[in-house]
Amino acid sequence: QVQLVESGGGLVQAGGSLRLSCAASGSFLSIGDMGWYRQGPGKQRELVATVTSGGSAHFADSAKGRFTISRDNAKNTMYLQMNSLKPEDTAVYYCNARIRRTAWTGYNDYWGQGTQVTVSS
Repeated sequence: QVQLVESGGGLVQAGGSLRLSCAASGSFLSIGDMGWYRQGPGKQRELVATVTSGGSAHFADSAKGRFTISRDNAKNTMYLQMNSLKPEDTAVYYCNARIRRTAWTGYNDYWGQGTQVTVSS
């Protein structure tokens, strides 16, 4: 089984910071691209940022200049450092990873259960 577990969400005032973590566990061969998505109240899930296994990052316009994404391949863990948070960043944040379980299978998408981030004004 493969599990992605997010942590680090919470309540913060506007202008504050939070650091989210996503740890992959279980039996697998390798992890490809990883990413953070979010779903605000009454909204569709949207991309926040992605990072390749080599560390190349891509950000949604809403995250550029405020969020940083990184990963520690040795720990199978990805991070999202969120600074200058705004009330509109309030959402459930989900971790996504492309994981290859065996040498005979391709990469498949896995999702975490989500962690709530609430930014008060």
